[in-house]
Amino acid sequence: MAYADGVTSPEVEIADVGASGFLADAKTRHADLKAMLDSSKDNLKMEAMKRIINMVAKGKDVSDLFPAVVKNVAAKNLELKKLVYVYLVRYAEEQQDLALLSISTFQRGLKDPNQLIRASALRVLSSIRVAMIAPIMMLAIKESVRDMSPYVRKVAAHAIPKLYALDPDQKGELVDAIDFLLADKTTLVIGSAVYAFEEICPERIDLIHKHYRKLCQVMADVDEWGQVMIINLMTRYARTQFTDPNLGEMDSEKEETFFSSDEESDDEGDSDDSAKKRKAQQKKKKEKESKPKPYLMDPDLRMLLKNTKPLLQSRNSSVVLAVAQLYYHLAPRNEISVIAKALVRLLRGHREVQSVVLMNIATISAKKRVFQSLYAISKNMFEPFLKSFFIRSSDPTHIKLLKLEVLTNLATQTNIQMILREFQTYVYTHDKELTVAAIEAIGRCAVNIKEVTDVCLSGLVALMASKNEIVVAQSVVVIKRLLQIQPSAHKDIIMSMTKLIDTVKVPGARASIVWLIGEYCQTVPLIAPDVLRKMAKTFVQEEDVVKLQILNMAVKLLLTNREQSLPLVQYVFQLAKYDQSYDLRDRARFLRNLVMPQQENRLTQFAAKMFLTPKPAPVLESTFKDRDQFQLGTLSHYLNQRCAGYSDLPHFPEVAPDGKVRDVVGFGIPVPNEKSSAPQAASAASTKHSSKKSKKAETFYSDDESEGEKESEEASSGSESSSEEEGSEESEEGSEESDDEEEEESSAESSEEDEDDDEEEEESSEEEPPKKPPPKSATSKKERKVEPANKPSLDLLLDLDFGAPSGDGGSSGQPPLSTGPTLLPSAAGSVSNAPKAPTLSKSYEVIHTAPAQFVPKRSSELLNKVGGQGLSVDYRFTRSPSLFSNKMCAIELRFENHSAIPFESIKLVDKKLPVGVSVSGFDESVALAPSKSVSVMLGVDFADTTQDAVLSVEVSQSDESGPRRLTLTIQAPVGEQLEPVLLSQQQFKAEQSKLSGLNETSGKFKSSIAIDDVKAIVAKVYDLANVIQVEGIDSADKICFSGRTLSNKALLLITFSKTGEELKLAVNCEKMVIGSMLFKHIKQSLAV
Repeated sequence: MAYADGVTSPEVEIADVGASGFLADAKTRHADLKAMLDSSKDNLKMEAMKRIINMVAKGKDVSDLFPAVVKNVAAKNLELKKLVYVYLVRYAEEQQDLALLSISTFQRGLKDPNQLIRASALRVLSSIRVAMIAPIMMLAIKESVRDMSPYVRKVAAHAIPKLYALDPDQKGELVDAIDFLLADKTTLVIGSAVYAFEEICPERIDLIHKHYRKLCQVMADVDEWGQVMIINLMTRYARTQFTDPNLGEMDSEKEETFFSSDEESDDEGDSDDSAKKRKAQQKKKKEKESKPKPYLMDPDLRMLLKNTKPLLQSRNSSVVLAVAQLYYHLAPRNEISVIAKALVRLLRGHREVQSVVLMNIATISAKKRVFQSLYAISKNMFEPFLKSFFIRSSDPTHIKLLKLEVLTNLATQTNIQMILREFQTYVYTHDKELTVAAIEAIGRCAVNIKEVTDVCLSGLVALMASKNEIVVAQSVVVIKRLLQIQPSAHKDIIMSMTKLIDTVKVPGARASIVWLIGEYCQTVPLIAPDVLRKMAKTFVQEEDVVKLQILNMAVKLLLTNREQSLPLVQYVFQLAKYDQSYDLRDRARFLRNLVMPQQENRLTQFAAKMFLTPKPAPVLESTFKDRDQFQLGTLSHYLNQRCAGYSDLPHFPEVAPDGKVRDVVGFGIPVPNEKSSAPQAASAASTKHSSKKSKKAETFYSDDESEGEKESEEASSGSESSSEEEGSEESEEGSEESDDEEEEESSAESSEEDEDDDEEEEESSEEEPPKKPPPKSATSKKERKVEPANKPSLDLLLDLDFGAPSGDGGSSGQPPLSTGPTLLPSAAGSVSNAPKAPTLSKSYEVIHTAPAQFVPKRSSELLNKVGGQGLSVDYRFTRSPSLFSNKMCAIELRFENHSAIPFESIKLVDKKLPVGVSVSGFDESVALAPSKSVSVMLGVDFADTTQDAVLSVEVSQSDESGPRRLTLTIQAPVGEQLEPVLLSQQQFKAEQSKLSGLNETSGKFKSSIAIDDVKAIVAKVYDLANVIQVEGIDSADKICFSGRTLSNKALLLITFSKTGEELKLAVNCEKMVIGSMLFKHIKQSLAV
């Protein structure tokens, strides 16, 4: 593969600073990439971009290539443009100034006929996290939500949370955009719209009412990610709009329990046959009276459960888990069991999926919401799949522990034998955590199922003879808990555990043995003092937890057998008095004064009650019992702690709100409690629904179907009482609209068959208007064409409405509102073909310029005498009218010769200018004697940007060195690209009102200059910007300045106002970037 001159092979890498100490210059390091990006061949540009993205992925800094990459945004190669957008998203936030200069390119991309380019431009624009472009992003989102392409509308929905994070003050307009997107008919957009709703305004449940039934019906056709978002939203919505479906069942169970207890007591008191017959009659009467009324589920809730049930067969685990949590929180008890098989199916997936699913199954099984009456054998819906939770040797430890938890929760009298055999194999595994958890699970089964308590206890005693120290220690801990249930019946077990005191080394197990002997010292009065003797010998070497239990046992022995144990107790207290642990020393001091006081106190007589009171048996419960306080499937539920951003699931209301708020034309369903006003209306509605059922199923997914067509169809179908003339007109309109709908349906079907031709069909639908639009829509279009003529372009841009679409177009049938290349207000004229050049208001024609009020004497260095080999170049802005054009800045170049050799010729030979920038002047060469200087006037039109003007100057001296070229880079601050204009107070207020909203940049700050020092503020502004103070302002707390840009003559207004101890600055300009940058410069100069 051949490369252009100066371009190296991609395999050649320039070394960074390494062991060799070689440091490559920044310019030479990426010179080959810049040359490839400036090449005219797409293959070289693609290769350069691939290398750049590769370096970005490796963490290398390639930000210096930003200007070279930005130039390729307008490339025709789609793949190249995608790579450029990837780079821009990465460095847009770091290179804010350069990114702001490239915004116009992204704005032109928003008008591109290719939907992919429009979407990519919006994605990049929303990724630039710069607060000053929030108004531009807002305009882009407003236009994109009405775009013809569903893909662009989807990207607009994703851009809404980004803008909200950047500027929360835009929430009102963003909520309107979300409401508009929720009404979209394309399933590609709905999931993203719901995501934006959840991020911006999850509390606005009122926005979901009219979309509820549509969301339920399209759930199966939305992408999997969108299905999860919709299901989570529907879960929260249903908890606020419907009553608890299990409330009536719970009340009936309480009543049955109450009456059954009465019947039992009555049967015991009555013995004769007559009394029994009378009681039997009363029983039947009570059963009849107490029989609960049948629960009538709300049809909307039933529709939600019905439409989500098929999603349990989804291949996506997130969708299945979302449906499972919806049924768990919303469905009646007798319907929850349908989720069991789907959840068990997910256990065949990856270990991450298994972990989340098992966490939810453990929570559900610990709650035991399904009653015994629902199953003949099992009492839990997961018991038929019991073997699916058996542990495999390949399972990770956390999966094994979760499966063990589920098996323990599922243990019943019928399956306990099989589960205990399974636990017995887990005890002897090499996984220590599983061994400990298995022994703990055996203890829980012994407590929960009384029939197997003795069996489990004997098995644990057998484990105490194991050679594995961990097995023995955990067995001792579990046996200690079990013995608290019936200690007197297990005296032999306590005696056998005392023999382990010499062999068990685990501190927790030794502490359990000591506590058990001390607690039941009266049961083994001969053994307990001997155990205390042994423990006193090793007291110094024991752990703190064991020492504390030795102190407790000593106190209990002193209270029960004082004569025999007193010397041992005093010896133990003496050892504890000098222990290193302050906790142990404090405990010993407290216990000594309590049981062996030097002076009598009132607490001593209650010491026996304090230490020898029978303790309640510990309750061995599942750790997942209270985990359902968090919504299933959430991060908070998985971690069992409230995480940031989590909101509690609402409680069911006692009385359901009115369901009529969900009645929408086209999605209405009959409500059982609702009484129809007339039987004829109900029959007509059912006939209409059945006749148009198939047609609505097809037209629902059409992107181009308009609301006006729906209204005309409903009007034509329900016009029985209208006149014949009206009926004929409506029938004609209905026939024309049906033809349009058939064309749109056919185009939609063809787009679904071939995704590659989707873009071409959308472009053709934009270019070809309908042949016979309805008269009503035609009239509305004419009215809209007349309105912009009487309104300024700025008002048209700021009055974008997110209301319901009118009769002439649907949500996706609206063309872009602006035909200009950018989103600036000047280019957002009427819907008709407006010129792309900026349009100016009529008041600009009568505005007169004024001379500069202040000319700064400072100059900037272009070239120092070292770099110019004796020649230095400075430049300054004279703020005088340019001799070459009224759009140019007047710049004075000053050349000075610091050498002893004269310069025979200094001339301008080359210009490297960005698009729109032009330079005039310096046409003739000049000569410069030693120690002399010469000035040259130059005119530069910077096109109201901060782009650099790069000039090449050729100089030649009288020696034999020959001519050489020097590069001069001129950059103009925003304030130097202005000219002062005279405005009266009325003109200033009128122009400021036109430039409000998105064209205004304002903020408050504490000023380093006294707020009342008007002269100092005016001098500071004059030094930064070429403007003039507006005279005659009626408010004493305001200082106003006026000016306009040189190139496009866009008016710029500056207003200072006093607000308490702070200074408020507002800059109004039609060029929003110019206004925001000037605001930034002034604020930095005046702020503290």
